Amino acid sequence: MLSGVTMRALCSGRTSVTEIDFSQVSFFTVGPEQTGQRLDNFLIKHLKGVPKSRIYRLVRKGEIRINKGRARADSRITDGDILRIAPIRVAESKDAGEPSVELRRYLNDHIVFEDEGLLIIDKPSGLAVHGGSGISHGVIEALRAERPDQRFLELVHRLDRDTSGCLMLAKKRSVLLALQQSLIGNRVGKTYLALVAHSWPRGKQTVNAPLLKNQLSSGERIVRVDARGKPSVTHFEVAKRFKDSTLLKIKLETGRTHQIRVHCQFAGNPVAGDVKYGDQGYNQKLQSQGLRRLFLHASQLRFEHPLSGDWVDVEAPLPVALERVLKAL
Repeated sequence: MLSGVTMRALCSGRTSVTEIDFSQVSFFTVGPEQTGQRLDNFLIKHLKGVPKSRIYRLVRKGEIRINKGRARADSRITDGDILRIAPIRVAESKDAGEPSVELRRYLNDHIVFEDEGLLIIDKPSGLAVHGGSGISHGVIEALRAERPDQRFLELVHRLDRDTSGCLMLAKKRSVLLALQQSLIGNRVGKTYLALVAHSWPRGKQTVNAPLLKNQLSSGERIVRVDARGKPSVTHFEVAKRFKDSTLLKIKLETGRTHQIRVHCQFAGNPVAGDVKYGDQGYNQKLQSQGLRRLFLHASQLRFEHPLSGDWVDVEAPLPVALERVLKAL
Protein backbone atom coordinates (compact mmCIF):
# COMPACT_ATOMS: atom_id res chain seq x y z
CA MET A 1 0.00 0.00 0.00
CA LEU A 2 1.22 3.52 -0.68
CA SER A 3 2.68 5.28 2.31
CA GLY A 4 0.99 8.36 3.72
CA VAL A 5 3.74 10.58 2.31
CA THR A 6 3.35 9.11 -1.15
CA MET A 7 -0.41 9.45 -0.98
CA ARG A 8 -0.14 13.13 -0.18
CA ALA A 9 2.31 13.62 -3.05
CA LEU A 10 -0.01 11.84 -5.45
CA CYS A 11 -2.97 13.88 -4.27
CA SER A 12 -1.13 17.13 -4.89
CA GLY A 13 -0.44 16.23 -8.50
CA ARG A 14 3.31 16.75 -8.12
CA THR A 15 4.55 13.19 -7.78
CA SER A 16 6.94 11.34 -10.08
CA VAL A 17 7.41 7.75 -11.12
CA THR A 18 10.20 7.28 -8.57
CA GLU A 19 7.84 8.08 -5.65
CA ILE A 20 5.42 5.22 -6.34
CA ASP A 21 6.26 1.58 -5.77
CA PHE A 22 4.75 0.05 -8.91
CA SER A 23 5.98 -3.45 -7.99
CA GLN A 24 3.11 -4.05 -5.56
CA VAL A 25 -0.61 -3.38 -5.34
CA SER A 26 -1.29 0.22 -4.35
CA PHE A 27 -4.40 2.07 -3.21
CA PHE A 28 -5.42 5.69 -3.50
CA THR A 29 -8.34 7.51 -1.87
CA VAL A 30 -9.82 10.21 -4.11
CA GLY A 31 -10.08 13.66 -2.55
CA PRO A 32 -12.45 16.53 -3.35
CA GLU A 33 -9.94 18.10 -5.75
CA GLN A 34 -10.11 15.02 -8.00
CA THR A 35 -13.91 14.71 -8.00
CA GLY A 36 -15.40 14.62 -11.48
CA GLN A 37 -12.23 13.64 -13.34
CA ARG A 38 -12.29 10.83 -15.88
CA LEU A 39 -10.38 7.79 -14.64
CA ASP A 40 -8.06 7.69 -17.67
CA ASN A 41 -7.15 11.38 -17.39
CA PHE A 42 -6.41 10.98 -13.69
CA LEU A 43 -4.19 7.93 -14.29
CA ILE A 44 -2.32 9.49 -17.22
CA LYS A 45 -1.56 12.54 -15.10
CA HIS A 46 -0.38 10.66 -12.00
CA LEU A 47 1.21 7.46 -13.33
CA LYS A 48 4.17 9.23 -14.87
CA GLY A 49 6.39 6.87 -16.86
CA VAL A 50 3.57 4.45 -17.68
CA PRO A 51 2.62 4.50 -21.40
CA LYS A 52 -0.98 5.47 -22.13
CA SER A 53 -1.54 2.21 -24.01
CA ARG A 54 -0.49 0.28 -20.89
CA ILE A 55 -2.87 2.29 -18.69
CA TYR A 56 -5.85 1.63 -20.99
CA ARG A 57 -4.95 -2.07 -21.11
CA LEU A 58 -4.81 -2.26 -17.30
CA VAL A 59 -8.27 -0.67 -17.05
CA ARG A 60 -9.75 -3.04 -19.67
CA LYS A 61 -8.32 -6.08 -17.86
CA GLY A 62 -9.75 -4.92 -14.52
CA GLU A 63 -6.31 -4.36 -12.97
CA ILE A 64 -7.30 -0.83 -12.00
CA ARG A 65 -10.56 -0.78 -10.02
CA ILE A 66 -12.80 1.73 -8.30
CA ASN A 67 -14.25 0.63 -4.94
CA LYS A 68 -13.33 -3.01 -5.77
CA GLY A 69 -15.40 -2.92 -8.97
CA ARG A 70 -14.28 -2.94 -12.59
CA ALA A 71 -14.29 0.46 -14.24
CA ARG A 72 -14.12 1.96 -17.70
CA ALA A 73 -11.59 4.50 -18.90
CA ASP A 74 -14.30 7.18 -19.04
CA SER A 75 -15.64 6.43 -15.53
CA ARG A 76 -15.84 9.54 -13.32
CA ILE A 77 -14.12 9.40 -9.93
CA THR A 78 -15.54 11.13 -6.87
CA ASP A 79 -14.54 12.13 -3.35
CA GLY A 80 -14.01 9.04 -1.18
CA ASP A 81 -13.58 6.53 -4.04
CA ILE A 82 -10.78 4.02 -3.46
CA LEU A 83 -8.68 3.16 -6.50
CA ARG A 84 -6.83 -0.14 -6.56
CA ILE A 85 -3.83 -0.21 -8.90
CA ALA A 86 -2.27 -3.59 -9.70
CA PRO A 87 1.53 -3.98 -9.92
CA ILE A 88 2.91 -2.28 -13.03
CA ARG A 89 6.28 -2.88 -14.62
CA VAL A 90 7.84 0.34 -15.81
CA ALA A 91 11.22 1.33 -17.13
CA GLU A 92 13.47 3.32 -14.85
CA SER A 93 12.61 6.98 -15.19
CA LYS A 94 15.17 9.76 -15.13
CA ASP A 95 14.46 12.91 -13.18
CA ALA A 96 13.51 15.53 -15.75
CA GLY A 97 14.38 18.33 -13.33
CA GLU A 98 12.52 21.59 -12.87
CA PRO A 99 11.19 23.64 -15.78
CA SER A 100 13.65 26.36 -16.70
CA VAL A 101 13.47 29.82 -15.16
CA GLU A 102 13.23 31.25 -18.69
CA LEU A 103 10.13 29.18 -19.51
CA ARG A 104 8.43 30.06 -16.23
CA ARG A 105 9.21 33.76 -16.72
CA TYR A 106 7.93 33.66 -20.31
CA LEU A 107 4.57 32.21 -19.23
CA ASN A 108 4.23 34.76 -16.42
CA ASP A 109 4.90 37.55 -18.93
CA HIS A 110 2.23 36.22 -21.31
CA ILE A 111 -0.79 36.03 -19.00
CA VAL A 112 -3.74 37.68 -20.76
CA PHE A 113 -6.31 37.15 -17.98
CA GLU A 114 -6.25 36.05 -14.34
CA ASP A 115 -8.58 36.11 -11.35
CA GLU A 116 -9.23 33.86 -8.35
CA GLY A 117 -10.61 31.00 -10.46
CA LEU A 118 -9.07 31.25 -13.89
CA LEU A 119 -5.79 31.81 -15.71
CA ILE A 120 -5.46 32.39 -19.46
CA ILE A 121 -2.06 32.54 -21.15
CA ASP A 122 -0.86 33.29 -24.66
CA LYS A 123 0.90 29.99 -25.38
CA PRO A 124 3.81 30.10 -27.83
CA SER A 125 4.13 27.75 -30.78
CA GLY A 126 6.43 24.80 -30.06
CA LEU A 127 5.46 24.42 -26.40
CA ALA A 128 3.29 21.44 -25.45
CA VAL A 129 0.47 22.00 -22.98
CA HIS A 130 1.79 19.10 -20.85
CA GLY A 131 4.78 16.78 -20.71
CA GLY A 132 4.85 13.25 -22.08
CA SER A 133 5.94 11.34 -25.19
CA GLY A 134 9.53 12.48 -24.79
CA ILE A 135 8.63 16.00 -23.64
CA SER A 136 9.86 16.76 -20.12
CA HIS A 137 7.80 19.85 -19.41
CA GLY A 138 4.81 21.65 -20.82
CA VAL A 139 2.72 24.63 -19.83
CA ILE A 140 1.05 22.90 -16.88
CA GLU A 141 4.29 21.59 -15.36
CA ALA A 142 6.00 24.98 -15.71
CA LEU A 143 3.12 26.88 -14.11
CA ARG A 144 2.84 24.41 -11.23
CA ALA A 145 6.57 24.80 -10.60
CA GLU A 146 6.20 28.58 -10.71
CA ARG A 147 3.24 28.51 -8.30
CA PRO A 148 4.03 25.80 -5.71
CA ASP A 149 1.40 27.14 -3.30
CA GLN A 150 -1.42 26.90 -5.86
CA ARG A 151 -3.49 23.97 -4.56
CA PHE A 152 -5.33 23.37 -7.80
CA LEU A 153 -4.24 24.13 -11.37
CA GLU A 154 -5.57 22.16 -14.33
CA LEU A 155 -5.88 22.59 -18.09
CA VAL A 156 -9.43 23.44 -19.17
CA HIS A 157 -8.71 22.48 -22.77
CA ARG A 158 -5.72 21.83 -25.02
CA LEU A 159 -3.92 23.35 -27.98
CA ASP A 160 -1.67 21.47 -30.37
CA ARG A 161 2.00 21.93 -29.58
CA ASP A 162 2.58 23.97 -32.76
CA THR A 163 -0.52 26.15 -32.29
CA SER A 164 -0.10 29.43 -30.42
CA GLY A 165 -2.63 31.56 -28.57
CA CYS A 166 -5.24 31.56 -25.80
CA LEU A 167 -5.07 28.63 -23.39
CA MET A 168 -7.31 28.39 -20.29
CA LEU A 169 -6.31 26.87 -16.95
CA ALA A 170 -8.62 26.54 -13.96
CA LYS A 171 -7.56 27.41 -10.40
CA LYS A 172 -10.68 25.83 -8.88
CA ARG A 173 -12.33 22.49 -9.66
CA SER A 174 -15.75 24.14 -9.87
CA VAL A 175 -14.43 26.46 -12.59
CA LEU A 176 -12.82 23.54 -14.44
CA LEU A 177 -16.02 21.49 -14.50
CA ALA A 178 -18.22 24.46 -15.44
CA LEU A 179 -15.99 25.55 -18.32
CA GLN A 180 -15.64 22.00 -19.62
CA GLN A 181 -19.43 21.74 -19.68
CA SER A 182 -19.57 25.08 -21.50
CA LEU A 183 -17.11 23.73 -24.07
CA ILE A 184 -19.21 20.59 -24.56
CA GLY A 185 -22.34 22.73 -24.95
CA ASN A 186 -20.61 25.04 -27.47
CA ARG A 187 -20.98 28.02 -25.12
CA VAL A 188 -17.35 29.09 -25.39
CA GLY A 189 -16.55 31.18 -28.44
CA LYS A 190 -13.13 30.16 -29.81
CA THR A 191 -11.70 32.08 -32.76
CA TYR A 192 -8.55 31.15 -34.65
CA LEU A 193 -6.50 32.77 -37.40
CA ALA A 194 -4.97 30.51 -40.04
CA LEU A 195 -3.15 31.05 -43.30
CA VAL A 196 -4.11 28.39 -45.83
CA ALA A 197 -2.94 27.41 -49.29
CA HIS A 198 -4.63 28.69 -52.44
CA SER A 199 -7.78 30.77 -52.73
CA TRP A 200 -10.50 29.77 -50.27
CA PRO A 201 -13.69 28.99 -52.26
CA ARG A 202 -16.12 31.92 -52.33
CA GLY A 203 -19.30 31.17 -50.44
CA LYS A 204 -17.78 28.28 -48.48
CA GLN A 205 -18.50 29.12 -44.85
CA THR A 206 -18.76 25.76 -43.10
CA VAL A 207 -17.10 22.35 -43.23
CA ASN A 208 -19.24 19.64 -41.65
CA ALA A 209 -17.28 16.39 -41.85
CA PRO A 210 -16.88 13.67 -39.17
CA LEU A 211 -13.37 13.03 -37.89
CA LEU A 212 -11.84 9.73 -36.84
CA LYS A 213 -8.62 9.36 -34.87
CA ASN A 214 -6.21 6.62 -35.93
CA GLN A 215 -2.82 5.50 -34.72
CA LEU A 216 -0.25 4.39 -37.27
CA SER A 217 2.09 1.44 -36.67
CA SER A 218 4.81 3.97 -35.90
CA GLY A 219 2.70 5.23 -32.98
CA GLU A 220 1.96 8.55 -34.70
CA ARG A 221 -1.58 9.85 -34.21
CA ILE A 222 -3.41 10.91 -37.35
CA VAL A 223 -6.95 12.21 -37.89
CA ARG A 224 -8.99 11.68 -41.05
CA VAL A 225 -12.41 12.55 -42.39
CA ASP A 226 -14.39 9.34 -42.01
CA ALA A 227 -18.10 8.56 -41.81
CA ARG A 228 -17.39 6.44 -38.70
CA GLY A 229 -15.89 9.44 -36.89
CA LYS A 230 -17.33 11.98 -34.47
CA PRO A 231 -19.46 14.90 -35.79
CA SER A 232 -17.18 17.88 -36.45
CA VAL A 233 -18.18 21.37 -37.61
CA THR A 234 -15.92 24.32 -38.41
CA HIS A 235 -16.98 27.79 -39.61
CA PHE A 236 -14.79 29.93 -41.87
CA GLU A 237 -14.64 33.61 -42.79
CA VAL A 238 -12.12 35.11 -45.21
CA ALA A 239 -10.06 37.81 -43.48
CA LYS A 240 -7.71 38.59 -46.38
CA ARG A 241 -6.77 37.12 -49.75
CA PHE A 242 -3.24 36.92 -51.13
CA LYS A 243 -1.88 35.69 -54.47
CA ASP A 244 -1.78 32.00 -53.55
CA SER A 245 -2.91 32.06 -49.92
CA THR A 246 -5.90 33.05 -47.80
CA LEU A 247 -5.98 34.32 -44.24
CA LEU A 248 -9.02 32.83 -42.50
CA LYS A 249 -10.90 33.66 -39.32
CA ILE A 250 -12.13 30.34 -37.97
CA LYS A 251 -14.69 29.43 -35.31
CA LEU A 252 -15.14 25.98 -33.87
CA GLU A 253 -18.55 24.46 -33.23
CA THR A 254 -16.93 21.23 -32.03
CA GLY A 255 -13.46 20.72 -30.62
CA ARG A 256 -11.96 17.55 -32.10
CA THR A 257 -8.27 16.75 -32.24
CA HIS A 258 -6.59 18.53 -35.20
CA GLN A 259 -10.05 19.63 -36.38
CA ILE A 260 -9.07 22.87 -38.13
CA ARG A 261 -6.03 21.33 -39.80
CA VAL A 262 -7.93 18.32 -41.13
CA HIS A 263 -10.98 20.30 -42.25
CA CYS A 264 -8.74 22.72 -44.14
CA GLN A 265 -6.95 19.80 -45.77
CA PHE A 266 -10.33 18.26 -46.64
CA ALA A 267 -11.43 21.53 -48.26
CA GLY A 268 -8.29 21.52 -50.42
CA ASN A 269 -6.68 24.43 -48.56
CA PRO A 270 -4.19 22.99 -46.03
CA VAL A 271 -2.80 25.21 -43.28
CA ALA A 272 0.55 26.82 -44.05
CA GLY A 273 3.48 25.17 -42.29
CA ASP A 274 1.53 21.99 -41.47
CA VAL A 275 4.00 19.12 -41.87
CA LYS A 276 1.41 16.44 -41.04
CA TYR A 277 -1.63 17.47 -43.10
CA GLY A 278 -0.14 20.16 -45.33
CA ASP A 279 1.24 20.60 -48.83
CA GLN A 280 5.02 20.14 -48.87
CA GLY A 281 5.57 22.29 -51.97
CA TYR A 282 3.44 25.12 -50.59
CA ASN A 283 5.21 24.91 -47.23
CA GLN A 284 8.60 25.22 -48.91
CA LYS A 285 7.37 28.28 -50.80
CA LEU A 286 6.19 29.87 -47.55
CA GLN A 287 9.54 29.14 -45.90
CA SER A 288 11.10 31.55 -48.39
CA GLN A 289 8.65 34.14 -47.00
CA GLY A 290 9.95 33.50 -43.49
CA LEU A 291 7.44 30.95 -42.17
CA ARG A 292 9.10 28.59 -39.70
CA ARG A 293 6.04 27.17 -37.90
CA LEU A 294 2.40 26.20 -38.27
CA PHE A 295 0.35 29.28 -39.17
CA LEU A 296 -2.48 28.61 -36.71
CA HIS A 297 -3.21 30.94 -33.79
CA ALA A 298 -5.97 30.81 -31.15
CA SER A 299 -6.69 34.52 -31.21
CA GLN A 300 -9.86 35.00 -29.11
CA LEU A 301 -11.97 33.46 -26.37
CA ARG A 302 -15.43 34.58 -25.26
CA PHE A 303 -17.39 32.89 -22.46
CA GLU A 304 -19.47 33.44 -19.34
CA HIS A 305 -17.33 33.31 -16.21
CA PRO A 306 -18.52 30.47 -13.92
CA LEU A 307 -17.93 32.48 -10.74
CA SER A 308 -19.09 36.00 -11.58
CA GLY A 309 -21.51 35.35 -14.43
CA ASP A 310 -19.82 38.16 -16.39
CA TRP A 311 -18.82 37.70 -20.01
CA VAL A 312 -15.07 37.42 -20.51
CA ASP A 313 -13.50 38.49 -23.82
CA VAL A 314 -9.77 37.91 -24.22
CA GLU A 315 -7.49 38.26 -27.22
CA ALA A 316 -3.96 37.12 -27.97
CA PRO A 317 -2.36 39.21 -30.73
CA LEU A 318 -0.93 37.49 -33.79
CA PRO A 319 2.75 36.68 -33.08
CA VAL A 320 5.28 39.02 -34.68
CA ALA A 321 6.78 36.16 -36.75
CA LEU A 322 3.38 35.52 -38.38
CA GLU A 323 2.76 39.21 -38.94
CA ARG A 324 6.05 39.34 -40.85
CA VAL A 325 4.93 36.50 -43.10
CA LEU A 326 1.72 38.38 -43.96
CA LYS A 327 3.72 41.51 -44.75
CA ALA A 328 6.03 39.47 -46.99
CA LEU A 329 3.01 38.10 -48.87
